[in-house]
Amino acid sequence: MSGQRTSTRDIVYIALFAALTAALGLFPPIPIAFLGGVSVTAQSIGPMLAGAILGGRRGALSMLLVVALVAVGLPLLAGGRGGLGVFAGPTAGYLVGWVPAAYVVGKLHEWAWNKLNVVSSFIFCAIGGIIVLYAIGIPWTTVNIGAPFLKVAMASSVFVIGDVIKAGIAAVIAVAIKRAYPLIERRATAS
Repeated sequence: MSGQRTSTRDIVYIALFAALTAALGLFPPIPIAFLGGVSVTAQSIGPMLAGAILGGRRGALSMLLVVALVAVGLPLLAGGRGGLGVFAGPTAGYLVGWVPAAYVVGKLHEWAWNKLNVVSSFIFCAIGGIIVLYAIGIPWTTVNIGAPFLKVAMASSVFVIGDVIKAGIAAVIAVAIKRAYPLIERRATAS
């Protein structure tokens, strides 16, 4: 849908999910000792929720807003981090990956909107929020720290269990919101 306009309501939803993702950063990160200070945070559920509830375009825009606010220095990331220096770190690929992750999650939810259930929502959250995110984050980390790709991928696998749990939580929330107050417009069966 090229030329799609952004309404005031869209702007409010985009800002709301950016704020929700920032608020998830208030939960203290859980450090993983054997990964050299890398931590598990609640924030990675933000792109899953944004895409699953708002759809691809608005979900991606909400994550783009978070990334932009972090870039200008707001301490919105877990542990109170923010500023351009964050983008030079080994986990910056995951932060940048929030935008395409939310987009993919959202587009998949839009595609299956009329038949969406918890299982399909979980699968879509896992595809965008884990596979897409790791496909961007792992190579970024590999280049940033100069470690072999396989070693970084293996080290990153420790986060998969937590991300699968987050995908499940996001799916349950998304389907409940779809039933109570759907924010993604119903698609015609021909599209």
